[in-house]
Amino acid sequence: MARKTIQAAGGIVLRGGAHPRIAVVQRSKDDRWVLPRGKLERDENPARGARREAVEETGHRVTVHEFLGAITYRARGRPKVVQFWRMKAAARPSRDVMKDIAAVEWLPLAAAVRRLSYPLEKLFLKNIGRLILKRRRHKAVRRRTAKTRRLRGSKRRKSARRL
Repeated sequence: MARKTIQAAGGIVLRGGAHPRIAVVQRSKDDRWVLPRGKLERDENPARGARREAVEETGHRVTVHEFLGAITYRARGRPKVVQFWRMKAAARPSRDVMKDIAAVEWLPLAAAVRRLSYPLEKLFLKNIGRLILKRRRHKAVRRRTAKTRRLRGSKRRKSARRL
């Protein structure tokens, strides 16, 4: 008989502006460093479950953004699928972390990848993290460019009024 797949969800949780930090958590049961994630509750929406797990494990309120992908592996002989979303954390914690978490660290991408204990999570974060940071830089440049255009446009309108 086939064993039922374990469904889990989590997040790549970012905090900070120009140089964002990524949350990694240390589990109490085995001292391993992982991305914030956990099993879904019965009939729980994966994005909602990912948000719940991120809040419980980091202590920060988060906003959930786009779906980033999933990793699949075997856990205790059963297949396990963990879906990940990009999340933005509030600047300050809003609650204590759950007792299953020994520590939370906010690290730059390269340090977060090095800190993770599992090779599959390291690979996932390394690849997805690069894309996230590249998109953030691209959006920041577009915002600055749009702001510059608006400022230039307002200067032109003012000088046209003078004529």
